Amino acid sequence: MQSSELPMPTPSSKRLAKVLRKNMTPAELKLWGYIRKRQLNLRFRRQHPIGKYVVDFIALHIALVIEVDGGQHFEQAQMKKDNNRSEFLQNHGLTIVRYNNLEVMNNIDGVIEGLFYIIEEKIAR
Repeated sequence: MQSSELPMPTPSSKRLAKVLRKNMTPAELKLWGYIRKRQLNLRFRRQHPIGKYVVDFIALHIALVIEVDGGQHFEQAQMKKDNNRSEFLQNHGLTIVRYNNLEVMNNIDGVIEGLFYIIEEKIAR
């Protein structure tokens, strides 16, 4: 998949992505340290705008999105927004994998192992 195959980012999502890249959460920074520079044999982009949304990480080559969710994502209103967002992304051929901040901060090896298996499975298809 190429970026051009996805919905064009809105001007506001482009601006937001730039701000989010400069202000990543500790969990996002930790995960980024493990997946950047093709450490999982794939190029990941961080804080990538797609339509009106910004995804935390994306590997365009295999259409994989990684989201790192904080505590607010477990509130009812935010869960509904996340579901709508996930549906939008899935309708454009993307697979979404979600981890919460605690998983990333306390079990990064397990997160990376899980991602490795997901990546291997997607590449094998």
